[in-house]
Amino acid sequence: MDWARSWKDTLFLLLEDVPYYLRELTASISIDGTSATTLIVNSTTGEPLWKPFLYNESCSDALPTVKSIAPENHTVCSGSSTLCKLISWWNQEDSDKKSAILLHQADWLLWLLHGKLGVSDYNNALKVGYDPELDAYPSWLLSQPYSQLLPSVKAPGTSIGHIKEDIGSQYGFPKDCLVCTGTTDSIAAFLAARATQPGKAVTSLGSTLAIKLLSTTRIEDARFGVYSHRLDDKWLVGGASNTGGAILRQIFTDEQLVALSEKINPVEASPLDYYPLQTVGERFPVADPKMAPRLQPRPESDVEFLHGIFESIARIEAKGYSLLKELGATQVEEVFTAGGGAKNEKWTKIRERVLGLPVSCATQTEAAYGAALLALKGAQQNK
Repeated sequence: MDWARSWKDTLFLLLEDVPYYLRELTASISIDGTSATTLIVNSTTGEPLWKPFLYNESCSDALPTVKSIAPENHTVCSGSSTLCKLISWWNQEDSDKKSAILLHQADWLLWLLHGKLGVSDYNNALKVGYDPELDAYPSWLLSQPYSQLLPSVKAPGTSIGHIKEDIGSQYGFPKDCLVCTGTTDSIAAFLAARATQPGKAVTSLGSTLAIKLLSTTRIEDARFGVYSHRLDDKWLVGGASNTGGAILRQIFTDEQLVALSEKINPVEASPLDYYPLQTVGERFPVADPKMAPRLQPRPESDVEFLHGIFESIARIEAKGYSLLKELGATQVEEVFTAGGGAKNEKWTKIRERVLGLPVSCATQTEAAYGAALLALKGAQQNK
């Protein structure tokens, strides 16, 4: 699969999808991309020198090197970090080191629109080792030979320049349409929910369970996969569990989930104590690579079984927010929900009871909406 080509083609198809009358009114554009999806490109032409490293690809061959240079429990100390990918590429014998630059997925796609190679944002650059508190790359990273590949870093939603003239005229965008730095997709989804005050959180109930909390303090702990992204003068603290909706899909069809959910009484606590996982291993809120899935005993009633799973995932979510507080984050006060699980009203009521907090469905959950808010920020700053 030629990933880079497919992303490029998709970007231009999306530009064509924008109704023509809106194109000429577009003031700014930004893009969110998958965190730690990494491209090594030619520093002159921008063409990929190697196949892209996807977000979930692990380069464990580089992990000993990373652990020897980075502080203990740093975000980069994970096989799937951008830094591991960079070092893994650097160690290839035939890598073209002199004329290469590292970009993240969003950076490269934005470059296709603005034409200035080597610009990133501090959310995407976190997993390559950028320190958002210092607003600089740390000395332990800059002293390495491969630091020459690192892009310059700006705040998300910062204007990089105007859209390239040929693209503007070909697609009908104004000459003064700005192209702004982007962010990661999970942060864009958080921005979309408009959770702007410390203590507000977004739980994403997709195939996995991911939580993000706006905090006044930064916390990091690689043991639990907990790290903080900078959001202006605050910190977006997050963790992701391996539990989530994928387990429900293994057991029930969508129709069954709807029908069985209707029969659940969310006010009653389920006595069943499960730990629903697809495979062995958990990272957050318990760091245990050997943890086995637990879905026994299974009652005869499917309603009771589903209730038990819902309740158990809610307990894991509650434990996640408790762990963030233990590690020093702001106390959670309200939870917005994104992802497929947000639509299930019974599950929401169970979660409200277990968390002891107001839980509601986020009005906007599309990451693209968050990217549009960043583009708006860039346009307003540039006035």
